[in-house]
Amino acid sequence: MYMDMQMILWAVIFVLAVVIELCSMQLISIWFAVGALAAFASSFKLPFVGQLTVFVIVTAVMLIITRPLLKKLRKPAVPTNHELDLGKTALVIEDIDASAGTGRVRVQGIDWSASTKDGSTIKSGETVKVVEVGGARLTVEKTA
Repeated sequence: MYMDMQMILWAVIFVLAVVIELCSMQLISIWFAVGALAAFASSFKLPFVGQLTVFVIVTAVMLIITRPLLKKLRKPAVPTNHELDLGKTALVIEDIDASAGTGRVRVQGIDWSASTKDGSTIKSGETVKVVEVGGARLTVEKTA
């Protein structure tokens, strides 16, 4: 009878961990489910302390081994429009003048406020490279 309760305990932990995982889809409890499954299997031969040891070891090993692998497999975040403009060539459509606080560039058909990192002035019609994005303002530098 005591052995049956241990098996039920591990089965309940397994089911709860799987349900939590299915609800979250964030790889929060899958390792506990695998550990509970291993502890359930060990309940046929080991006393409760041994089962608990199996649960802890299997859960820890699963966490240590699979988490770094899964992080590598995750797709990188989709870059925002701002990040897509980094390194692009832009056309200065309004003089960039740090002292006046003016300047506009066009990148891929979209107009942006612009400034230079070093405070230099760049005339309209010149081409520049986008080196930084800060909100709705691009920081640019002259191209060679």
